[in-house]
Amino acid sequence: MREHAPVYRHPFGFWLLTGYEDVSWLLRAGLSVEDRNVAADNPLREMREVTYGDQMPRFDGRSMLDRDPPDHTRLRRLVSKAFTPRAIEALRPQVAGLVDGMLDAMARARHVDLIESLAFPLPFAVIAKMLGTPSSDHERIRELTGIVVRSLEPVADPDLVSAIVAADGELAGIAAEMIAWKRENPADDLLTALINAEDEGDVLDEDELIAQTLLLYIAGHETTVNLIGGGTLALLRDPGQLALLHDDPGLVANAVEEMLRYDSPVQASRRITLEPVTVGGVEIPAGAFVMASLASANRDERFWGPDAAELRLNRENARQHVSFGAGPHHCLGASLARMEAAIAFERMTARFPRLAPDGEVEWNGRINLRGPARLPVSTG
Repeated sequence: MREHAPVYRHPFGFWLLTGYEDVSWLLRAGLSVEDRNVAADNPLREMREVTYGDQMPRFDGRSMLDRDPPDHTRLRRLVSKAFTPRAIEALRPQVAGLVDGMLDAMARARHVDLIESLAFPLPFAVIAKMLGTPSSDHERIRELTGIVVRSLEPVADPDLVSAIVAADGELAGIAAEMIAWKRENPADDLLTALINAEDEGDVLDEDELIAQTLLLYIAGHETTVNLIGGGTLALLRDPGQLALLHDDPGLVANAVEEMLRYDSPVQASRRITLEPVTVGGVEIPAGAFVMASLASANRDERFWGPDAAELRLNRENARQHVSFGAGPHHCLGASLARMEAAIAFERMTARFPRLAPDGEVEWNGRINLRGPARLPVSTG
């Protein structure tokens, strides 16, 4: 696609950008993210309306991820106070303690599923700690979020639609219970801050509060699971790079950037045009749904060079990847994900220099939040 049709109108009615420069431009262009701006006769919108009918998830379009200014500005400002560099750095000792405990358990077991043992429980525990939520059924929440994120890709199966709507409703109920509990048990945490947050006299209404809580819960762990799982798989497939990281732990920060580039935890991001735009000499009309392939941009040979498809942990410009997006919707939790992954990879490679595959990887079957669902390893 990058070579022959870098600006492509898909038969489903959306536009697909695959080159680094075009994707980078789109993310920063300040276009809309609100689905209501998609043209009424767009085939993708028609397919979505036919598929979902009157079953549209209740909180669809209520989180800051799906809002334009001024709503996006207001919501992001209310949440961003918990993601300052100082706030994230204060979590470092807790993250390190969690990682050490999980690696201890892996060492005792010797043969483990890395997703079950580290990639999932670490970010889930951290975001739950940040939010200050009561102990909950982690496995059930994991199962439900795995279904809900399928709504981020084209859906044509009525049974999947019903499952998404049911999971969305159950998660909303769980979030509402957490919020009610937190109102009775306030503390110095993110959920209490969201409940009490004001922005020039404006507060979150109940639906907005539930939507932001669910966004933080889902985005706070799903993407980092893919980063740690996909990054580990990349190292296992390239033992030379695994050895390089073990021998030079100071490389870990750049290594995380290269893992983000090499296998993007989020494959694509979308924008909606409000007026005609010209990209790569091709005019895209107003009301178009434009998909930016982050994963493709991260492998564009024109930007990264002829070794774009190779993992190279000392790649000098690795941090120029687009895996966290860019512009107004740049990932709010990027610094948190970077810290979690850096601690996990530095300590895991130091502890298990002979880490090795121990069975076939199983994928999660998703188009957008693609990553390993099961990654059997031997600690050596």
